[in-house]
Amino acid sequence: MAEFAAKRKRPVYLDVVRIRLPLPGFVSILHRISGAALFVSAFWLLWLLDASLASEGKFDAMRAVAAQPFAKLVLTGLAWGFLHHFCAGIRYLFLDADLGVDLARARASSWAVLAVSIALTALVGGWIWWR
Repeated sequence: MAEFAAKRKRPVYLDVVRIRLPLPGFVSILHRISGAALFVSAFWLLWLLDASLASEGKFDAMRAVAAQPFAKLVLTGLAWGFLHHFCAGIRYLFLDADLGVDLARARASSWAVLAVSIALTALVGGWIWWR
C-alpha cells in the first residue's frame, strides 16, 4: 500500500505570478474581471441614477458626488471596463463564428481589443475629467 502512495503523482504547485500567459489569455481574464466589476458597480450606478431622478436637489447632490476626483477616477475605470468588455465581447462573437481562431489572427485581435478599448477610454476619460 505504501508503494502505491509513493508512486502516485503529486499535484503540481502552479505559481500564477510566474506563468507567462499569452495575450489572448490575458484579454480573456481582463474580460472576466471587467464583467465582474461592471456587475458589482451596477448597484452604485443605479443608486446614482435613482437618486438623481428623485428631485432637482438630489440631482445637484449626485452631480456634486460625481464631480469628486475619486468618483471621476472610478467612473473612468468603469468606462474602461465597459469598453474593454464590449470590444472583447465582439471579438468572442467572431471567435464563436470560427473567424480569427488561428494563432496570428487571435493575437492580432487581442492587440486590437486592447488598443481600441484604451483609445476609447482616453476619449471618454477626457470627457469625464474636463467637462
